[in-house]
Amino acid sequence: LADVPGKPPKLAKNSVTYRPTVQGSGMEKISADQIQSALAELPDWQRNGEIISRTFQFKDFPAAMNFVNAVAELADQAQHHPDVDISLNKVTLALTTHDAGGLTEKDIALAKQCDALSVQ
Repeated sequence: LADVPGKPPKLAKNSVTYRPTVQGSGMEKISADQIQSALAELPDWQRNGEIISRTFQFKDFPAAMNFVNAVAELADQAQHHPDVDISLNKVTLALTTHDAGGLTEKDIALAKQCDALSVQ
């Protein structure tokens, strides 16, 4: 099975699920003080252990889906994907960095980007 640069490796049948290795900054867990400081700038986000989450409300379902699609674009660019829950016109995003075992700068950066998207 040959690998193609920039594409996930080809996996043999019965292989484990492919998870890209995330390289670069933002993969070290941030401290409790750093989290508290970041959440001061993200007042609508709530911390629950090693996860931050926020529920966004939109005028209708299509507007909620447009937001989710925009978040998907950002998440793919960052190779950092939130858990997403959609309920009619409400979207809840939950962020954590599983590979780091907690919150990282990637979570804070994506939360800020999602906040900016929600007001567009």
